[in-house]
Amino acid sequence: MTGHQNADEKGQLRRRTVLAAGGATVTAVGVGGAFAVNASAGEERVAADACYKLTSETTEGPYYIDADKIRRDVTEDREGIPLLLALKVIDNETCRPVRDAAVDIWHCDAVGVYSGYEGMGNGGGGGGPAPTDAPTGTPTDVPTGPPPGGGGGHQEPTDDTRYLRGTWRTDRHGHVTFRTVFPGWYRGRTVHIHVKVHVNGAWTDAGYEGGNTCHTGQFFFDEESVLASAAVEPYASNAAERTTLDEDTIYDGSGTQGGLLRLKYRKDDIARGVRGSITVGVDPEATHDGL
Repeated sequence: MTGHQNADEKGQLRRRTVLAAGGATVTAVGVGGAFAVNASAGEERVAADACYKLTSETTEGPYYIDADKIRRDVTEDREGIPLLLALKVIDNETCRPVRDAAVDIWHCDAVGVYSGYEGMGNGGGGGGPAPTDAPTGTPTDVPTGPPPGGGGGHQEPTDDTRYLRGTWRTDRHGHVTFRTVFPGWYRGRTVHIHVKVHVNGAWTDAGYEGGNTCHTGQFFFDEESVLASAAVEPYASNAAERTTLDEDTIYDGSGTQGGLLRLKYRKDDIARGVRGSITVGVDPEATHDGL
């Protein structure tokens, strides 16, 4: 897998052939934020979905790292509301599951900081709390906001951290599940998770090699869930100005078709955990790097 960053995540959308729909059979239980998952043959399952309308690809964003962290629990030491993210990948023409695909996810932590870029603070200097091991304030040698539009927006990593990033393999039903935390926010963007789907390559001891990136997208969270999370620490300590879902320039407003996750959690206690699900349909022969 290889990747070079797009410009600002607020750049223009590129259209692609992709489908998205919600549905899951996983269940969450609130025991220390832990999840219980209905599994078959050791794999978490998402309920079978029909085909849905076409939706848009999104930009890769400035903070992608092709790190080959082959794992489905990407949490590491990050504090936050537990999130079980259940995905299903299907061929958008045949609706058949895409097996053995490599699915990448990456997102910021509860206070808007991306691993690999801690020196840039909250979203590239977006006003949130800086990590304890990073300089306070905005570094003088980095932009004070997201990278400018156009090509060449990729930012080189500033450190070796890799929390909230990982790659896992779809099973024969096209399912893949990640354990992470509910993302926070940073200036200029609504709450989101980035995703890439790689196909036609080969799994090796070193990871996933060759093939093509057939989808680059983002998943989004409804306002109700984000507002609920904002009342819980450490999200409540995030001082960055928040962009709502309707204000975001990447989310296209089309609901699940545009990447809006289906979420389930206790309305009176979101801190116990959230499960999100979505089905992503791809064209396995296409290349959509999001650049």
